[in-house]
Amino acid sequence: MLTLRTAHTGTGNLVGQDLTGLGLTDPQHLVEKLTDCGWLCLPGTANDLLTSRPENATPITVPSLAPRADGTGPFTFGKKMRPKLSGWAQKVISDKKLRKAKATPATRLLALTLATQTDASGRLGPGGHGIGLKALAALVPAGAGELEYLVDQLTAADWLTDAAITETHLTGQLTERVLPLASPLPATPPAAGPR
Repeated sequence: MLTLRTAHTGTGNLVGQDLTGLGLTDPQHLVEKLTDCGWLCLPGTANDLLTSRPENATPITVPSLAPRADGTGPFTFGKKMRPKLSGWAQKVISDKKLRKAKATPATRLLALTLATQTDASGRLGPGGHGIGLKALAALVPAGAGELEYLVDQLTAADWLTDAAITETHLTGQLTERVLPLASPLPATPPAAGPR
């Protein structure tokens, strides 16, 4: 969420509810870790950010996302797309059933990731053939045992159905309930056969 809020200029605004609404175990500690390592810069303390209200949002900076000398940044989507992406991500991770199930932040990150890794029908992976576990681990850092737990949480929250983890892939389908939140992968044209 912090990345999406600061995607184009390296700066953005946050209020406490943006972070406290994520269901993090210790949001203050997380903000302190991000500021201590220099990834996030705040004009005040982590507590100031967490207690800020919409009428007095906290300006934040993520130096690594600031545009380079040539004016380009790490993202290529337009300025009008940034708030749409941020709003979409907020809807996904704030899903009522995920909140009710007290889904962990890792489970919410997996939900967000899976919502971007489906075909048009909601099947996971390119062409609906599943997501490679190595590729998934790069997006959601979780060991095999933890991944099973996260998938079980998503299944219990009516987010995912027909889920299976093999030695190499996670397969399954987003449920009809969350399919409107999906952002399907572009369809890949069939490979040209010999003529």
